[in-house]
Amino acid sequence: MKLYIATEGKQVTVSKDPEPKNDQHGNQRSEKNTGRPMWSTQVFVLDETGGEVITITTAGEKPGVKVGQLIAVEQLEAIPWATNGRNGTAFRALSLKPLTGTSATK
Repeated sequence: MKLYIATEGKQVTVSKDPEPKNDQHGNQRSEKNTGRPMWSTQVFVLDETGGEVITITTAGEKPGVKVGQLIAVEQLEAIPWATNGRNGTAFRALSLKPLTGTSATK
């Protein structure tokens, strides 16, 4: 089961430029099955309840977004994880694109 997060009504701003998602040896990770390179982009998500900084992983071409830009997030998925007594939530999206005009986030 996939858990998707609705981003309508939320302001998503890039807070750190996209960078390669690296493994423990410093090599860029690639997506299972496709081999596409993976990228990590830190964003600040703001809504009526407050804001939170999250890191979103994408696969394929490096997202064409920059610090300070409002962006549209396509299919934001929350992925709960637990390893060696630690746990958290990872976030993944199909794409991150600069917001243009009066469009709303996806």
